[in-house]
Amino acid sequence: MAEQVIIVDENDNEAGVSEKIKAHEAGLLHRAFSVFIFNSKKELLLQKRASSKYHSGGLWSMTCCGHPRPKEKTKDAAKRRLKEEMGFDCSLKKVYSFIYKAKFDNGLTEYEYDNVFVGNYEENPIINPEEAEEWKWADPLFLRKDIKENPENYTYWFKICADRVLNLV
Repeated sequence: MAEQVIIVDENDNEAGVSEKIKAHEAGLLHRAFSVFIFNSKKELLLQKRASSKYHSGGLWSMTCCGHPRPKEKTKDAAKRRLKEEMGFDCSLKKVYSFIYKAKFDNGLTEYEYDNVFVGNYEENPIINPEEAEEWKWADPLFLRKDIKENPENYTYWFKICADRVLNLV
C-alpha cells in the first residue's frame, strides 16, 4: 500500500488522507514534522538527504523530517522516523509549528503544516543509506554563516526554520 499523509487545514485540523505522492503532485496542505537534535556542545546533528529521495536529494537538512501516518500522533511519528533514518531514539519536545509551500523542479510541491521538535543526544548516528548519505555535527555559528553563503546546499524547509531553532540553544 502506498504511503499516506494527513491532509489538514491551516489550523492543523484533519481534512482527510491522501497518498503521499498524490498530495505532493496536487500541492495539498498536509501534516509534517522536522526534528532538530543537539549535543551538549550545542552542535546540531545534520543529515545530507540521500540522492535517491523524491526531491531535495543530496541537500543538507535537519536531523530528520517526515510525515505522520493516519491515526499516528505527530510526536510518535517524529520518534519513529528518527529511529528509521538516524538509528536512535531520544526525548523530543515540540517547540513550534509553521506552514510553508515550495514548488520543485520535478513538478512536486511541498505544502506542509510542519511541527518542529528538538531533542538532545550525545552519540553518533547510524544512518539509513536509503534516507541519508552523510551526517555531521554542526556548530550553530558556522551553520548560520554557511546557510547565508551557500543556500543551495540546504533544503528549502530547513532554511526557513533553522535560525529560529538555533536561537533556542
